[in-house]
Amino acid sequence: MRPMTLAKTSAAVLATAVVGSLASRPAKSAWYAKLRKPSFQPPPQVFPIVWPLLYADIAVVSAGAVDELTERGRHEEARTYSALLALNLILNAGWSWLFFDRGKLGASAVAAAALTASSADLTRRAVSVSGAPAGALGLYPLWCAFATLLSTRIWQLNR
Repeated sequence: MRPMTLAKTSAAVLATAVVGSLASRPAKSAWYAKLRKPSFQPPPQVFPIVWPLLYADIAVVSAGAVDELTERGRHEEARTYSALLALNLILNAGWSWLFFDRGKLGASAVAAAALTASSADLTRRAVSVSGAPAGALGLYPLWCAFATLLSTRIWQLNR
């Protein structure tokens, strides 16, 4: 993997993390505290551990996939992967804004489902190019699927 590609994917992921964390500040608000939450919601300490690990995984696996595609002369597929990664990261940060900043519980559940589908597609694409090592990205759609379940249940409990 080329350092420049890793720098680009890392910068994109870091920007997503910053934008998402700015929107997540209301997680410490009275509004959030009053929301009814399901029994399976993880403790708050889990999120700042899981997300940096997932973000690092996204940056590394995506850089590897883009570079492999480029090295094989599959430039259009590399551009497509990069565009789909950008869309995924927009969905990722957008969820935080919908849920925490806007309090749009139903819309955030739908956005989480779209993020899950997008994450699964990125994983499929990365594995098809890079093989089993890219399978580590599979943790991302699994976490997003859990987030979809959690978001949907919070929406149901707070209608």
